[in-house]
Amino acid sequence: MEPTLTSSARTLRSALIACSKQQKAEFLASLSGPELETLFSDWEIWARNDQLPPPGNWTTWLVMGGRGAGKTRTGAEWIKALAQGRAPFATEPYGRIALIGETLNDAREVMVEGISGLLAIHARHERPTWQPARRRLEWPNGAIAQIYSAEDPESLRGPQFHAAWGDEVAKWKRADATWDMLQFGLRLGHQPRQIATTTPRPTPLIKRMLADPKTVMTHAATRANVANLAPGFLDTIVRRYEGSRLGRQELDGELIEDRADALWQRDQLDRLRVDDVPEGLVRIVVAIDPPATSSKGADACGIIAAGINAEGTCYILRDSSLSEVSPTGWATKAIGLYHRLKANCVIAEVNQGGEMVTTILSGIDASVPVQSVRANRGKYLRAEPVSALYEQGRVHHVGTLAELEDEMCDFGLDGLSSGKSPDRLDAMVWAVTHLCLGEQAEPKVRSLS
Repeated sequence: MEPTLTSSARTLRSALIACSKQQKAEFLASLSGPELETLFSDWEIWARNDQLPPPGNWTTWLVMGGRGAGKTRTGAEWIKALAQGRAPFATEPYGRIALIGETLNDAREVMVEGISGLLAIHARHERPTWQPARRRLEWPNGAIAQIYSAEDPESLRGPQFHAAWGDEVAKWKRADATWDMLQFGLRLGHQPRQIATTTPRPTPLIKRMLADPKTVMTHAATRANVANLAPGFLDTIVRRYEGSRLGRQELDGELIEDRADALWQRDQLDRLRVDDVPEGLVRIVVAIDPPATSSKGADACGIIAAGINAEGTCYILRDSSLSEVSPTGWATKAIGLYHRLKANCVIAEVNQGGEMVTTILSGIDASVPVQSVRANRGKYLRAEPVSALYEQGRVHHVGTLAELEDEMCDFGLDGLSSGKSPDRLDAMVWAVTHLCLGEQAEPKVRSLS
């Protein structure tokens, strides 16, 4: 059965659209409590067109949209309809469903317990039971949805499903392996299907989906959901990011390809990616690119951890960068990462804060050795030799460092297209320069002990 609106839903939907605000208010006031609950739980009536599954004999529905565009609600409502066997989305219940988030915590916090998650969108009498210990939802009719993490593709080896929902698939660290394992398990029923909801990034998996003739795609910008966003949110965010590559991606939901003049390209980073931290690292550093101020709207604080082995191969281990945080906040974060990774030292750029940077770090933990560095050349000139190391295959990323990689692939001669400071990239450049290029870092060593 094609997932088109039922005649009753279509009629009521059209009538509500045509009504004035006063007529809508009078109509809603005439309904009883149970009638209102039933009305508001009918997704066919309230969904935008882009939130309803397209017609056709598809296997994958790719939902790409800006931040807050209603992607999570779309995924949750579709899964709800399948689990209940609700026309026009399904002719019978889909009994076994996979819910895959970037991590198990994301799957639980967003897909299950979130404000637009599966528990929130059900009326009380039809709500599934959430079993945290077993990581699964069970509906009154016996349908079951199990949560999985994209960090663990092997957990999908063995189970089989009628349907699946993958959330923020462009951020998955082991995207291809997780997606492949899911496809092997999507084998129950007469028409297994899956939905993938995500803010777009031109990752290999997204490109694979778009090239697949069994994929259909719907799209929405953040503006499409303005009625459900906090007052002033859109104006504030649009004013800051409108027209930039980041704004087009995160607000307009556009799939933005790499800049032609960027020092890094995504396919290059994908080739250099490894899944796990290698053994035998002989030196690990945590590099900091601190903001000039902690005021609202200030630059982020880039915090990047990297290590090098005896053969001179460098690995970017972690991106722990922070936005709009106090000096104590970023210093605490950096020193905590230093201890967790058992690093050798902290590298701190002091152009903006001078001696204050080392003083702040000393106040958190005076035993941590800090090597201060000062930029005597522009960001592009400092980044070029590091880019050359990537071209030589001497730098690898451990997992997907999405926000860092976004900056790297949008960094050209004139900086980032948004005009903002490439704080994550700066910290990464300092770390790799220290580990691989030695004297080019022009360091000034100071121990805080």
